[in-house]
Amino acid sequence: MSGAGAPAIAVDREAAKTLRVGIIVTRWHHELMSALLDGAQRGCRDAGLQNEPTVFHVPGAFELPVAAARLARSGQFDVLVTLGLVLRGSTPHFEYVCQGATLGVTNVATETGIPIGFGLLTCDTEEQAFERSGLPGSSEDKGHEAATAAIATALALREY
Repeated sequence: MSGAGAPAIAVDREAAKTLRVGIIVTRWHHELMSALLDGAQRGCRDAGLQNEPTVFHVPGAFELPVAAARLARSGQFDVLVTLGLVLRGSTPHFEYVCQGATLGVTNVATETGIPIGFGLLTCDTEEQAFERSGLPGSSEDKGHEAATAAIATALALREY
């Protein structure tokens, strides 16, 4: 299981309360995306943010990097979270989309210095996605994890 051995991430709620968070979520796989979004929003609340994150919807995973780039460069957000799902099929499409989205989001984060929580699930089956979605009965909550990790990173970077 991918979550085995994951570290607990502590967030200073007082320091995090004024962070401005944008969440970018894909439209494919509505039930799973709703669960990931719920998890990310709950992660923001658990971190002590006083304002609700702003949510943006994009068609699919391949559009996550361009949306992240525009929002990161806008100066309106301290943290971004990207959420999506790519399911393996019978063509190379899976590899191209996963690689493009991963490298694109990574480049945006490193070029802009804006921490981006990476909540893009890349799964072989819907069952694997369900297990990571945060829905009742699932074993992980990748939406919450992505938001918490990005917030913790933003706070750590304030020292530099």
